[in-house]
Amino acid sequence: MKAVLQRVANARVDIAGSTVGAIGAGLLVLLCAERGDTDALADRMLAKILKLRIFSDEAGKMNLSVQDIGGGLLVVSQFTLAADASGGNRPSFTQAAPPDEGRRLYEYFVAQARAVHPVVATGEFGADMQVHLLNDGPVTIPLQMAA
Repeated sequence: MKAVLQRVANARVDIAGSTVGAIGAGLLVLLCAERGDTDALADRMLAKILKLRIFSDEAGKMNLSVQDIGGGLLVVSQFTLAADASGGNRPSFTQAAPPDEGRRLYEYFVAQARAVHPVVATGEFGADMQVHLLNDGPVTIPLQMAA
């Protein structure tokens, strides 16, 4: 499972001109399920995201988590994180989970996040989305969890 986290002042997802998910300060989570990923792996990814200390404390040091600041999560499915461009100029996405399994893992991740974190917004799996964000820092962190 892969994710790219962006610390944001605010972020939103629009579909066909309408906002479907939005947060204030927090994390934009671009999430990719790969072949062989499991619920347990999604649980580990979520735990890491919630505890990752990438928000500034009073001294300006990255020492606080999204939980510590009461920030939001905006979770957006992003199968293109599984891209392999090593073989040519057109990326291959064969490592991405098949659509049904990708959707299931994405929905599982979101349900688990909502069960333990008060502010969770989403995009829509498989939709043509426009993601708007004000990156704070900028701080962008790639994460990968392997079985």
